[in-house]
Amino acid sequence: MGLVRVVITGGCGFIGSKLAKRLEQRGSFRGKPIEELVIADSRPSGERSLALDVADRDAVEALLADGADAVFHLASMVSAESELDFEGALRVNLDGTRNVLEACRGLGTPPVVVFTSTAAVFGGVGLPEQVSDATKPVPQTTYGATKAVCELLVNDYTRKGFVDGRTARLPTVVVRPGAPNAAASSFASSIVREPLCGRDYDLPVGLETRLPVIGARTAVECLVLLAECEGAAVGLDRAVNLPSLSVTAAELLASVERIGADRRLGRVRLAPDSRIEAIVTTWAVATSFERATALGLPGDESIDSIVREFAEDYLD
Repeated sequence: MGLVRVVITGGCGFIGSKLAKRLEQRGSFRGKPIEELVIADSRPSGERSLALDVADRDAVEALLADGADAVFHLASMVSAESELDFEGALRVNLDGTRNVLEACRGLGTPPVVVFTSTAAVFGGVGLPEQVSDATKPVPQTTYGATKAVCELLVNDYTRKGFVDGRTARLPTVVVRPGAPNAAASSFASSIVREPLCGRDYDLPVGLETRLPVIGARTAVECLVLLAECEGAAVGLDRAVNLPSLSVTAAELLASVERIGADRRLGRVRLAPDSRIEAIVTTWAVATSFERATALGLPGDESIDSIVREFAEDYLD
């Protein structure tokens, strides 16, 4: 039985670190033992991780010089950060993804490549209330635009036989621990995390703001199962909407009050931020995910189950 080498870019981030732990727990990929799990990040943490700037072509080629059976490409600049730094977003999100795909192309034997995209690829006038896998991407942010371009690249590199690609269109993943990051969607984690930790929080959007979300555990399991499924089952279009729940900020806060009923909760105050609202209001409020379901990808039971998982993982 052959041994497997798996590479994760952005492997020290919120999802990347959870993905690495999940792969270590499984110990195998497609029924074969994982011999080497390579964790690379622009901000490495721990002795096992490697420093990597995905925009550095030579560095990416060196990372993959020993081959790979599967590459999870998570390294990316996030939404609000990309909106402020257009050139940086092109360099990291677009050029970085091309570097990963080109390095994989050079291996000769096409590896499985899982690229993490976003529901922010959807937008524009006439956006339906619920977007599907077939909804035309018309992103209204630089972040969404770079991800949409890379979705097409993954499709074409797969068509050419350079990689066996698949794209996971992530809804907002909650609940992120630690300090808020530069993502416009970080309020969806902060409105849960801060009150449960006993801290007050200034909410930059209205309580009626609605967006699709997915729990961190579920998101990681979806990435693993999407990597393991057969490419033929995914089809010609390799971009798949992951299962999501459509919730408002008010519903997230209500869940916090239920799950944290025995805690001293911080207060949530409305503090509108026009810059964040301008980004968030371009996004779809709900996604359909029939293809993901057909591929066997799991969904979250409820928003309470997501909030409860955060309390179990980080507070209890």
